[in-house]
Amino acid sequence: MPKPLTDQEKRKQISVRGLAGVENVSDLKTNFNRHLHFTLVKDRNVATKRDYYFALANTVRDHLVGRWIRTQQHYYEKDPKRVYYLSLEFYMGRTLQNTMVNLALENACDEATYQLGLDMEELQDIEEDAGLGNGGLGRLAACFLDSMASLGLAAYGYGIRYEFGIFNQKIVNGWQVEEADDWLRYGNPWEKARPEYMRPVHFYGRVEHTPEGVKWVDTQVVLALPYDTPVPGYRNNVVNTMRLWSAKAPCDFNLKDFNVGGYIQAVLDRNLAENISRVLYPNDNFFEGKELRLKQEYFVVAATLQDIVRRFKSSKFGSTEVVRVDLSTLPDKVAIQLNDTHPALAIPELMRILLDTEHQTWEKAWDIVTRTCAYTNHTVLPEALERWPIDLFQNLLPRHLEIIFEINRRHLERIANLYPGDHDRLRRMSLVEEGDQKKINMAHLCIVGSHAVNGVARIHSDIIKATLFKDFYEVDPHKFQNKTNGITPRRWLVMCNPGLAEVIAERIGEDYIRDLGQLKNLLEFVDDDSLIRDIAKVKQENKLKFSAYLEEHYKVKINPNSMFDVQVKRIHEYKRQLLNCLHIITLYNRIKKEPNKNWTPRTIMIGGKAAPGYHTAKLIIRLITAVGDIVNHDEVVGDRLKVIFLENYKVTLAEKIIPASDLSEQISTAGTEASGTGNMKFMLNGALTIGTMDGANVEMAEEAGEENLFIFGMRVDDVDAMDKNGYDAMEYYNRIPELKLAMDQIAGGYFSPDQHDLFKDIVNMLLHHDRWVKMLIFLPSAMVLIPLSSDPSQQNPKEWTKMVIHNIAGCGKFSSDRTISQYAREIWGMEPSLERIPAPDDPLAENMHILLT
Repeated sequence: MPKPLTDQEKRKQISVRGLAGVENVSDLKTNFNRHLHFTLVKDRNVATKRDYYFALANTVRDHLVGRWIRTQQHYYEKDPKRVYYLSLEFYMGRTLQNTMVNLALENACDEATYQLGLDMEELQDIEEDAGLGNGGLGRLAACFLDSMASLGLAAYGYGIRYEFGIFNQKIVNGWQVEEADDWLRYGNPWEKARPEYMRPVHFYGRVEHTPEGVKWVDTQVVLALPYDTPVPGYRNNVVNTMRLWSAKAPCDFNLKDFNVGGYIQAVLDRNLAENISRVLYPNDNFFEGKELRLKQEYFVVAATLQDIVRRFKSSKFGSTEVVRVDLSTLPDKVAIQLNDTHPALAIPELMRILLDTEHQTWEKAWDIVTRTCAYTNHTVLPEALERWPIDLFQNLLPRHLEIIFEINRRHLERIANLYPGDHDRLRRMSLVEEGDQKKINMAHLCIVGSHAVNGVARIHSDIIKATLFKDFYEVDPHKFQNKTNGITPRRWLVMCNPGLAEVIAERIGEDYIRDLGQLKNLLEFVDDDSLIRDIAKVKQENKLKFSAYLEEHYKVKINPNSMFDVQVKRIHEYKRQLLNCLHIITLYNRIKKEPNKNWTPRTIMIGGKAAPGYHTAKLIIRLITAVGDIVNHDEVVGDRLKVIFLENYKVTLAEKIIPASDLSEQISTAGTEASGTGNMKFMLNGALTIGTMDGANVEMAEEAGEENLFIFGMRVDDVDAMDKNGYDAMEYYNRIPELKLAMDQIAGGYFSPDQHDLFKDIVNMLLHHDRWVKMLIFLPSAMVLIPLSSDPSQQNPKEWTKMVIHNIAGCGKFSSDRTISQYAREIWGMEPSLERIPAPDDPLAENMHILLT
């Protein structure tokens, strides 16, 4: 039995979720009823569960508002440097519980809803995910916003308020089917429209060079309407802002048609303008060169830069007047971080403002731009790198094309002076790529126009310096940095795994939530039987809860004592769900061959969305579901092996499955995954990693000890060598009997008895033009993965849990607080702070001028 908690430990346990004081609970109930009555115009007789959710959301939001206003007052008084994080994706998930965690309201809200006769979990389940991202890049942006607020940085997230987020995935007859994600259907209680800050954005038109300067004329105007969402820091009274732009047609949009009787059509045509913010492009690591996408990229940049300049000009010590007329000090007060190349147009757009509106010289303008902007690269995959056709640019953004050509001319002049006669280098480093169709290389634009370029894991940063951006690194090595990704421990531990958060707090106190490096103090308890028992108990409770969820939603009964072996991420060849599938089939064949052997039961779960146009990824999903259909109904196998495809993987589902997982699959081909952040979430929640030395896995192995992860497969150098020497899949197919059997079963229709050639494209790809799976790795992976099923640490749960403790203790580096602190100090020239600002009810604030922008 675990030892009884002392009074002090009990207080710690409660304080992780916030204190439920009588006064707090009473106020929450009063405000809940007030919102139900005055905001929703309902009483308890007719209110629905959704009404109750909105009443609770508005009640919690009330606690944000004073802090939100106070934070902006604080920034106007102190006039700090501000950072603007520009991203086309913010994968926020749900807001209610995260807000309660960061404001220490969770227990009080639990108690208030209980006293009102309501179920908190039911109400939380009503909230729609804000799925404004595809995966890692967008979720990283969300974690970064949390950390920037928790570290007291004057920070703003800028993006697009997509009417439809990432599609909802349904699995129908084993295939992925997409449905629109109408997340705003019932309204969003967390946002506040700001029509007073609406900004015009121009497209098309032509450029005139006049004696008074350059003018972009005859443009089509779309209005950008901002919606603000509060971003609370962790218990420091800081509430920052995420501002998302929505496209609106101006009142006079095409109304010239009215004069010829086209009024109805003119009004209908307003949709063409408003389509800009209609839908998120559902592509991850793939560039789709559509005009609407380029419009989105310019729309967010143009609106945001107008906002940045407006705030810069009127931000000196709380003044609402324009007090800064000279933009030469912009880099001292503004940092712009480009989250991948999607907001790259910030560079020519800021140049356009400085040249055409502010009438700066080219040299002065360029100095301001390069000192203000910084660029984060997220991928080395060639198909993911943005290259826009010049013809499209010329039509949509003619002035920006002129500016990019001039940037390129001056850039190539510099390179030619540094490397006389090296024409091949000039070709490689040009912003304009020649060929059948000339294109603008947006990554090159970002590098040339930024003072800092960073990768998102050490191995990734080394790869871009050695390969993708080698020429640029040789010219400007000082620009290149590494900023290993991180995750916010508030959402990814305290919120989604409160049991584990409390067990940790009992041993080392709760300060680790703001300073994740303190987790290393757990190593003092690695041999403590009570900690080992408590961590194992929390994991088992999470597994029981998730088993019930699976039974309810998937109608499949699984063994909660089985090993939960999980791979959840976007479906892509390089992430190698196919390798996992080959392993599943091999494991199935081994159990069938030796049914009386003492196999450790295993439930393998794979989840993720495939881009709608990505045929191979969709076929991979179909193969996983087909294998599951055979395995799950085989009576010989029973509950020793189950295969489940998790439908509609998103932030909220991740929050359920990650705390319940035993084994985390991070098996991308070495050198292809920039970093990963799912790997960090599993590690923090007590799952052991099986994976390759790719992305952040390398640093995770360093922090936890490589002996506490299951590492297999080739390293980056091995992959490079194999690519040079050639790779013959048939050699491995013929040499490895288990691999041949699995492939023959797929090819022969064993898993698709009604359509024997269903998976012929997958078989053909694996055997003849495989870029990613590389069956050579199958042999070592089988040697590591398969024995895990029949033993090693599973037969000794205590040793397994000790490995878990080493992993949790090694997670300190992977807090987004650490990542953001490094961005702030090493790129933005800002200093993070853990100080609290005064609370809204502090009497010092009574006479403060209220100003929220």
